[in-house]
Formats: sequence, structure tokens, C-alpha cells
Amino acid sequence: MASFVLFTGCVAEGSNRGRSYHSGPAVQVQAGVTFEDDYDYYPGYETYYSRSRREFVYRDGNSWVRRPQPRGISVGVLLATPAVRMTFRDAPERHHSTVARTYPKNWTPSRQGHEDNRKDVKRNERSRDERRN
Repeated sequence: MASFVLFTGCVAEGSNRGRSYHSGPAVQVQAGVTFEDDYDYYPGYETYYSRSRREFVYRDGNSWVRRPQPRGISVGVLLATPAVRMTFRDAPERHHSTVARTYPKNWTPSRQGHEDNRKDVKRNERSRDERRN
């Protein structure tokens, strides 16, 4: 969503006695809405849900898609399955290989809770980055 506002100004010219005015240059200001990405991952369906955008992100063939509904399952059923809150703030496709290794399709939460799960993802991403260097 973007809004545009047009501002114009007046500029005085000439001496104090014979002032004349004309429109100044137009200035365009653009405002937008930004989202801070936040995702929950549903390992059983390899599907992410963005709480801020209210959309599901998943692979459809070789492409990643963003849809208001998950693929092949109702929202209620999906939301009732185990999920992990992700800590990354960008696109899930950038992290999916690490996330899928950390949380396989048959993953269930441990008694230790989500905080340990987030540490696992960060640790795996660090080790992946170290292997690249």
C-alpha cells in the first residue's frame, strides 16, 4: 500500500513593491507499510506461516509460493500440528534446507520448549555458514 502526497510552494520574486508569486517545484513523498517477517514452521507439511502477513509459504514444485491458505489441508488442521517459531526475519526459502534438517517431517516438540528449538536452528545456520567459508 503506498500513498502519494503532492506539495507545492510559492516563491516571491521582485522588489518589495511589485511582488509576484509562482508555484514552486512539486515534491512527491511516498509512504508505505513495512512488515517485519515472522514465521512459524510446520514440519509435517513443510509449510511456513507468517503471522504479520497472514500468509502461508511453501514449495509448489520447484517454486516457493505465498498463499492465504495452506496446500492440501485446512487451516485448522495445520495449526493444530506441531510448529516451531522461527527467528530469521527474511524469506523462508533462504533457510529451508537448515530448517528441514533440524525439524524433519516427523518432528515433535521436546519438553524443553521452543527456546531450545530456536537455538538449534541458529547453531545449524552458523555451522552451515562456517562450512561455506
